[in-house]
Amino acid sequence: MPHGSASDALAERLRAATLACDRRLDRRPLSPAETFDALAAACRELGIEEWDAYGERGAVARLETEVAGLLGRDAAAFFPSGVMAQQVALRIHADRAGTRRVAMPDLSHLLVHEEDGPRILQDLQVEHLTRGRVPATREHLDAIPGRLAAVLVELPLRDAGCLLPTYDELADLSAACRERGIALHVDGARIWESQPWFEKELTELAALADTVYVSFYKGIGGLAGAALVGDDDVIDEARLWRRRMGGTIFRTTPEAVAALVGLRDRLPLMPDLVAWARALAEALPASVVTQPAVPQTNTFLVYGAGDADTVNERLAGFMEEHGIAISPPWSPSDEPGRIVTELAIGEAALELDPATVAAQIAAIVEGISP
Repeated sequence: MPHGSASDALAERLRAATLACDRRLDRRPLSPAETFDALAAACRELGIEEWDAYGERGAVARLETEVAGLLGRDAAAFFPSGVMAQQVALRIHADRAGTRRVAMPDLSHLLVHEEDGPRILQDLQVEHLTRGRVPATREHLDAIPGRLAAVLVELPLRDAGCLLPTYDELADLSAACRERGIALHVDGARIWESQPWFEKELTELAALADTVYVSFYKGIGGLAGAALVGDDDVIDEARLWRRRMGGTIFRTTPEAVAALVGLRDRLPLMPDLVAWARALAEALPASVVTQPAVPQTNTFLVYGAGDADTVNERLAGFMEEHGIAISPPWSPSDEPGRIVTELAIGEAALELDPATVAAQIAAIVEGISP
């Protein structure tokens, strides 16, 4: 995720301007009171009348059953965070294989954003499955000799602009893992958003893996939480590790209800969001480019030439004048003289014209009147 470079004053101006916008690429953030009102209404709509207790019964049990069904697997276990869910998955695979050696992209969220937790807490030995902005394939696995407990693929590879392999590449990697007796774990934090790219059912994607992690607060807009999905015996063991790691919380009904609402309301919109993202990318001028060139999910990187603070000043002014939040703040990129931001297209964007938004983004980057 691009990191901001704006001064404190400019960062606060951008934050205030964004919050004040009544039009945006994703829905307006609700206040705590508004959120709790919406959750209460959702409980009535969904017929949620019972609290969960330590992750059992109520909305949590309903959510686990629904997610397992969506992915066509035996069972799912709710986790308070994806960080915990994925460490548990890799821990189980490593214990069962009798080796701590696992492979994952060097840009994997576990390595870039989790303070080396998999190595420190689970004593995992990590090999780089890929380096840089490339999707993992059988050939990458073939280049790693020796015994591995698990291979992790991130679908999509977020720090590469939400990059995905083709379905055939993923299926071939799955087959290669099985030929070598290696468990395949899918970091599917954004698998909901990735499904349109593959043009396959979620069940077909999940069938390629031994375990899949999904997030409830990213694309489907829940409060927090995640699930680990797989065979009954694996998920039973995952529940044991969840308790050992302090993740079996007394009440998680609010998070579960919010996730059920997201699966009901937002999941069906994913194809439209991806199509809108592609229309915006196609309408951008040659001076403003996206990574990937054709967005594969509704989230992607946008690059332009310029100084980040200068462009952010223009962005703040545009939002203050027009009441439209068309991008997050821009940051310096790895390439001198270039700046980058990450766009995540949500349902509110469907009320806007992608070509118009593309022209506004280009005008802000290039310093011309939008």
